[in-house]
Amino acid sequence: MVKTLVQSYNSLYNIGIERGVTMGKRIFYFLITNILVLLTISIVFNLVGGYIMPGGGLDLIALLIISAAIGFSGSFISLAMSRMIAKRVMGVRVIDPNNPQSQNEEMVVEMVYRLSRAAGLTHMPEVGIYHSPEVNAFATGPSKKRSLVAVSEGLLQEMDRDAIEGVIAHEVAHVANGDMVTMTLLQGVVNTFVVFLSRIVAYIASTFVREEMAPIVHFIAIIVFQLLFSILGSLVVFAYSRHREFHADRGGADLAGRDKMRHALESLRAYSERASINPEGETAIATMKINGVKKASMLFSTHPDINERIRRLS
Repeated sequence: MVKTLVQSYNSLYNIGIERGVTMGKRIFYFLITNILVLLTISIVFNLVGGYIMPGGGLDLIALLIISAAIGFSGSFISLAMSRMIAKRVMGVRVIDPNNPQSQNEEMVVEMVYRLSRAAGLTHMPEVGIYHSPEVNAFATGPSKKRSLVAVSEGLLQEMDRDAIEGVIAHEVAHVANGDMVTMTLLQGVVNTFVVFLSRIVAYIASTFVREEMAPIVHFIAIIVFQLLFSILGSLVVFAYSRHREFHADRGGADLAGRDKMRHALESLRAYSERASINPEGETAIATMKINGVKKASMLFSTHPDINERIRRLS
């Protein structure tokens, strides 16, 4: 289940308002969980074997089937548990729609339900608030019928009503677009190639050592190359995530109105600029700032540059 903790972040989208602690943790959890899940399931399959032919060669068809089984099983397990894991990791308090405890809770529920109906969702997402000074929101869940939209207390304190509605519209658009399931399928494909290629390279590496050392070298090489290919594969997932953010921005504009979506993004930019020059907030923002991100850092970002998002929305 360790993999599930990390992989669940693959199905968790956020507006990307603060790119510091939350985004840093998200990327860290994503990488570590994905790696641990693959390694855990891989070890089980290695005990079974099945892709080394009697003559000592590789059965590529059997290896591809095993790789797909490993890659997709981990992705779908994490997807199934994504909503539960997100609640625990982020400390989300789910709002009872029939008994909101404050005007803010009532406002958030009303916005989520209204925008979800406008998006054509037949089952309303769970709505929650999590305790954090950051300005952020996220959506997660295994399907459109079992989704969660949560906002931070910091977002409710820092943003006005129109900006909040734009943020929530963005998250509802993620749910309506089925981005969580799509990302899980992509991760399954990436995992499949990670497992497949790491075993081919490990097999080749084992042929360069003495026969008695081959099994040990083969096993160690699998771990090393699976780690390496997992990191490289994450670049594909992150790139696709950035692509889907533009779609969610457009979806949010369709639901809440282009003016509110643009206002939300501009408020996001203004907040990040204030935080970046606040000495007390420097540590929280330093991991991955929205503005002025170097191109190399952008490769490991799940969200595109905020200025580019605003430009494309215009």
